[in-house]
Amino acid sequence: MKELQERISELESMRRYPERLYVSGNVELLNRRRVSIVGSRRPTQYAYAAAHRIASALAACGVAVVSGGAMGIDAAAHRGAGAANTIAVLPCGIDLRYPAVNAALLEQISAEGLLISQFEPGFRATPWSFVARNEVVVALSEVLVVAEAQKGSGSMRSVEFAGRMGKKIYVLPHRIGESDGTNALLEEGAAEAIYDIDEFAALFSDGDSKRAEEEFIDFCATHPAYEEALERFGELLFEAELEGRVAVINGRVIPR
Repeated sequence: MKELQERISELESMRRYPERLYVSGNVELLNRRRVSIVGSRRPTQYAYAAAHRIASALAACGVAVVSGGAMGIDAAAHRGAGAANTIAVLPCGIDLRYPAVNAALLEQISAEGLLISQFEPGFRATPWSFVARNEVVVALSEVLVVAEAQKGSGSMRSVEFAGRMGKKIYVLPHRIGESDGTNALLEEGAAEAIYDIDEFAALFSDGDSKRAEEEFIDFCATHPAYEEALERFGELLFEAELEGRVAVINGRVIPR
């Protein structure tokens, strides 16, 4: 872990640029296009699965997925993108793994992706630090995706940040009576619904998808364990299996 010396231009849209930023992992992810995904800590199965699929599709297009490292939708976004393609913004010190239930996930992101915190090492999360974390999550990306949120929730506070920063907001379509926060955004015309995940991800494909494919091919040449390849590349692995470009033999991915 180290203190980041250079400024991140996207964070200039915040009300106040963080005094310090601590990072652990691959800072090259800051050079990619980025999309933030947030939502409920206790999502429906539908929202969790959709957030996972959106993140996986974005990562396959070379996009880095940003979220807050929390339970629920945040974890789905990080796992869907794969540790090597995700940025987790922490509400605590960069040396802490909070929440404990996501400790292994955050450790993997630290090793392969990127952790960011504006708080001193050892700082423990407080109610106000979650709000501060949310502002950074929103500022880091081009757009905000809210997978599921109730009115008055922390995710809706992220929507407020996105609105003030002039960022476009996308949401999932939900049934009546579910996710009343995002449904209200659609009703008010403040957000756009994601009906086709592949079409949505393609909006952010600018050639980095070729780089992601090359990284995938090089990785598979090492005959990695299936679980490791799935964690890192998600949708790319599924597509390669269906197309017959790789095979899974004795639990390892073998190029064909």
